[in-house]
Amino acid sequence: MTLIQKAEVDNQTVITKFILLGFGDHPQLQTLLFLLFLVIYIASMAGNILIIALVVADQHLHTPMYFFLGNLSCMETWYSSTILPRMLASLLTGDRYISVCGCVMQFYCFGFLACTECYLLAAMSCDRYLAICKPLHYAALMNGRTWVLAAGLWLWAFVASTITVYLMSQLTFCGPSEIDLFFCDLNPLIKHSCHDTNLITLLSFIVTSIGVPFPFLLTVASYSFIITTILRIPSTTRKKKAFSTCSSHLMVVTIFYGTIITVCILPDTDTLRDLNKVFSVFYTVLTPLVNPLIYSLRNKEVKLALRKIIH
Repeated sequence: MTLIQKAEVDNQTVITKFILLGFGDHPQLQTLLFLLFLVIYIASMAGNILIIALVVADQHLHTPMYFFLGNLSCMETWYSSTILPRMLASLLTGDRYISVCGCVMQFYCFGFLACTECYLLAAMSCDRYLAICKPLHYAALMNGRTWVLAAGLWLWAFVASTITVYLMSQLTFCGPSEIDLFFCDLNPLIKHSCHDTNLITLLSFIVTSIGVPFPFLLTVASYSFIITTILRIPSTTRKKKAFSTCSSHLMVVTIFYGTIITVCILPDTDTLRDLNKVFSVFYTVLTPLVNPLIYSLRNKEVKLALRKIIH
């Protein structure tokens, strides 16, 4: 039996496995890439698990801001485990095959978690907006509502991803079987479909239009008001203190959305395909690593909680 099992259906060759080309066009770098991504994966998991442990263990971090940060770190641990273990196995063994079912499931987990991250970042920006621009109303508006808001974000992302992937699971896929990426994404899967994909394309467009621009615009609007409010503060010391409470989150938002927008803007041509892969690495692999580093190195309360645990 061959590696790609085939069956003839409707005069088309139906495939049951894809080949994730990834970084296979650079065989001399496989060992180096494996070691690099292994270190990134271990550091991402350790950093995010540490953030979760600090948020749970330290009473001073039991606030809406750090509750959302704990959710974000929890999401990042799953996000890393969706893509990196499969990539590491491919780099180590040279086996770049993934079953159609496995590919669809990887996209399902990736899409669900990416959508969740967009809304968590938006929720964190709204939290900072209320804390800085509406400090007198902050406690009344946020206390008791963080659990409901977080549950709603996770539920919406789950429902939106499930509907899309359910329709995708009804498709059959035809050759060629190569996907020139290191993970399974929506567009390559749709391109390999044997049948009409207008419905799933329309649905994914609607879900993406709601799931990405809305939290992005909400985040931009929140930080526009935050920056305007900070600039009006007469005291330089108070300005620095106010900005320090949201600078870490602003850096994370900039890295995440900056790389996604760059990938969307770059045309899908042969000359720019490697550049697309590099930017895809940023929001799929490096963001889970950068988040705990930024929050632990730039946040005084997180560093204080870490010192307490160490001592």
